[in-house]
Amino acid sequence: MSSFIDVWQAITAIFTSADMITLAIMVVIVLAAGFIMQGFESIVTTTFVALILFGLAGYVRAVALNGQNAAQLAETRWHDFLGMTAQSLIAYALAFAVAIGVVHLVRSIVIR
Repeated sequence: MSSFIDVWQAITAIFTSADMITLAIMVVIVLAAGFIMQGFESIVTTTFVALILFGLAGYVRAVALNGQNAAQLAETRWHDFLGMTAQSLIAYALAFAVAIGVVHLVRSIVIR
């Protein structure tokens, strides 16, 4: 039970500690993934692709808006990813999967 509480706290930390631009990037990616997804059988693949796009969008944002060195930032981000805990990765995956699933469900209901 403790593990579930830890994951829940990690999920809430994702949404409460991010800045507005990061949350907007998340929303755009989740909306796009939810609309593109063909059915619930592809939720895992869609979530994986959405997480990759979120990482790339954060990288592009840092290089384009903050003017950081692209090569150095890529190496730093890679090391940050390697140091990421399984709990954080699961939290991001669950948050994206649930949000994408909700968007897809709403889209399916509206289109009928």
